[in-house]
Amino acid sequence: MAEESGRTLVCSVLFIDLVAYSKKAVAEQFEIKQRFNGMLAGALELLERRDRVVVDTGDGAAVVFLGDPEDALVVGVAMRGHAAALPMRMGINLGPVKLITDLNDQTNVVGDGINVAQRVMSFAEAGQLLVSANFQDVVSRLSAQYANLFVREGRRQDKHVREHEVWSVSDAIRIQPRESLTDEAPAELNATAVYREPDAGGALPPPAAHLPAKVLDAGPNLMISGASRASVAEAVERLRREGSAVISPITMVGEKWVAACTHPKASSAIKIEEFGLTRVVSSANRQAVEDKVAEYVAFGGRLVSPLEQVDGVWTAVCDTAS
Repeated sequence: MAEESGRTLVCSVLFIDLVAYSKKAVAEQFEIKQRFNGMLAGALELLERRDRVVVDTGDGAAVVFLGDPEDALVVGVAMRGHAAALPMRMGINLGPVKLITDLNDQTNVVGDGINVAQRVMSFAEAGQLLVSANFQDVVSRLSAQYANLFVREGRRQDKHVREHEVWSVSDAIRIQPRESLTDEAPAELNATAVYREPDAGGALPPPAAHLPAKVLDAGPNLMISGASRASVAEAVERLRREGSAVISPITMVGEKWVAACTHPKASSAIKIEEFGLTRVVSSANRQAVEDKVAEYVAFGGRLVSPLEQVDGVWTAVCDTAS
């Protein structure tokens, strides 16, 4: 992006905020951010184009798309699909930005385009994707089909007393992986995604099939591998819901994305060490530790050391009443 540095460009900007991130413990923030980075990387894989700048905002990210404005919509909708597992809110704007080189010699972004994207995001509820009037006006003119994707939410006022007209993105939109597209897909959509509308009864058709990641039982652990990061992230998230703990985060090895988790049943095992009235509770499963701590507290105990994760093991320290 060096050739664009210092120039003012009109770009679409997706701003994502992780809900209540700053209220989490440091160990939990680290885990959440790893999951978020994997989700965003998978969403960006939906696009063939690489002309974008990703800015880490600490409690989320801002993605500046230098190409087609629909790119921001594709990634935003894909990230919204993860909001049930990882609460986040999002806003998209189309406006002027300037690419600069920061003190760390990294590309950064300034300008009204990214500022307004952040304001629009701030108006969103958890799991909601809002867009500015500028973005809605441009994208809705690209195709007759696009015009039906937005619902007007009215005007909002930010902390600087500046008013913004915002639109929400229809919940009926789903992103279809590129490998499952057919020649019958509309010409204006076959570059990256297909937006699926409800049928006459209001029900959404099932998502397009995609190649799932493989889960291999490797004795004490489970190994997950897949051709795309998104498929591995989906499998890891499913295992997490079943009680697994992530041992090795998603990374690329050769031509495949891989990760490692504990077995769900093994993850729920709890180790309790007693030192007088003090109890040290540890497990690979965070929920198992939280439940045991809650049990101690319910019977008059007191949490002495908050929950933290070290080398894949969650640990908390409690003083018991007896």
